[in-house]
Amino acid sequence: MMVLSAYIQPYLFRNCNNKVLQKRYYLGSYPNRSEALRALSDYNLIPKQSIQNNNTLTFTDVYNKWSAEHFKNIVPSACRTWKSAYNHSKPLHNMLIKDIRVADLEHTIQSADIGSATKGRMKSLYNLMYRYALKYDIVDKNYAELCNSVKTGERIITRIPFSVEEIKQLWDAKNSLPFVDMILIGIYTGFRPQELATLKADNIHINERYIIGGNKTTAGKNRIVPIHHSILPIVRESLDKSKEINSHTLFFDTSSQTGPTMNYDKYKHRFDKIMNSLEMKHRPHDTRHTFITLAKHYKIDEYVLKRIVGHAITDVTESTYTHRNISDLINEIEKIKF
Repeated sequence: MMVLSAYIQPYLFRNCNNKVLQKRYYLGSYPNRSEALRALSDYNLIPKQSIQNNNTLTFTDVYNKWSAEHFKNIVPSACRTWKSAYNHSKPLHNMLIKDIRVADLEHTIQSADIGSATKGRMKSLYNLMYRYALKYDIVDKNYAELCNSVKTGERIITRIPFSVEEIKQLWDAKNSLPFVDMILIGIYTGFRPQELATLKADNIHINERYIIGGNKTTAGKNRIVPIHHSILPIVRESLDKSKEINSHTLFFDTSSQTGPTMNYDKYKHRFDKIMNSLEMKHRPHDTRHTFITLAKHYKIDEYVLKRIVGHAITDVTESTYTHRNISDLINEIEKIKF
């Protein structure tokens, strides 16, 4: 089959010998003449103003266009990581995208006073932006692909479980500090902070003593988590409050300037305030780590624990054939003595 290539000739220029030269861009390859002509015709329908505008687009302009499209399909927590990578790219913000080269990208990454994980995110951001720019004829080369890879060290995350004394301190502060109930429920259920903050009120089955929640992994989505008898009253109280204001989530904050709906950022802000007030040093994920640590200490069934916290079960028999009812989960969780 014959393959024809189509080129566009947007302008002429003179070289140092005063000869008129043509600048041609490759448009694509096509199986026959009619298809090539159709492609050229379609290209000529593009307003020339849009081509001219592409030459004046800055890094920030392209980021705004890319993010408006990309953020529609990802969760808010992922959006935050891309926004962070962009914010650390200030040296590029006002540069014309057509003038940016590999050295500019690499210098911006190397000079950023951040960890290697975020630097890797910056490089990934540049790659996605340049792919977007290629797609819409804003640039004709992906300089981000030519950047040196970011060396990342081994990521070490330290989880510190709440002590028995600290859990008691939280209970004592429940009526004096707002949102302590969220932390306690996190400790007694093992939900991730993001999962905890977005629990749906309709998924709280208070009389049957279980909650349906989870949103991160295949094994963790919409899992059944039993309610320990110790937190049953505060779960019921939180549910009653959410019904009073017709909140679709279990937790909310009517004093928030951005609306009552909770998210991870709001939860973390309130979590940190409580830790400072009680002079504790913990991170939001420590509540989940506390639950898992206590569950193992009190010898909760291994597979029940995995189902509760949303970890994948590799045992084929257990994951496929064993049916665990609500009473099984409740009986196991009641082994934990807080």
